[in-house]
Amino acid sequence: MQTMKPNQSDLSVAASMNYLTADNTTFTKTEGQILMIKVNDEEHQGVYLHCSFPHTNNRIYISIRTGDNKEIGIIKSLDDDFPKDVVSLLEEQIKMRYFAPEITRLTGIKEEFGYSYWDAETNSGNCQFTVRNGGGNVKLVTERKLLIIDVYGNRFVIEDIKQLSEKEYRLVEMYI
Repeated sequence: MQTMKPNQSDLSVAASMNYLTADNTTFTKTEGQILMIKVNDEEHQGVYLHCSFPHTNNRIYISIRTGDNKEIGIIKSLDDDFPKDVVSLLEEQIKMRYFAPEITRLTGIKEEFGYSYWDAETNSGNCQFTVRNGGGNVKLVTERKLLIIDVYGNRFVIEDIKQLSEKEYRLVEMYI
């Protein structure tokens, strides 16, 4: 197997990335609770966090972006780059952006006209949601973790499909 070497333009892009640290960045919230960032002397309101690895490690390589998806910079690690109060603020933003109730019990899945209708208990309460079949709306993101995205873009997870009862596993098996 041949390994690919990065070309010079790939290296120059990586070298020119704007890494955000406590030395060059300040995070605050506006009165309306909107996240704001000041990098050096440039201020951006209404920014959001985009995790490079949201299902395996949401604490490293976090892209900070404007509302129109322009990247301002990247945080290499929440644990190393910022004081605790800023980390708490950023963790709160990540939790809101990647909110995904964990399915603790599946009570039923019905299928009709290219959609599946899920009935589940989650750590946020009972819920019913609709998933468009196909298109990768139900996918394994790790060997055991299942991500389900409903027709409105809401996300649900089953942390460990191996922990499902036999009946529950049979319900989701055809979607995996």
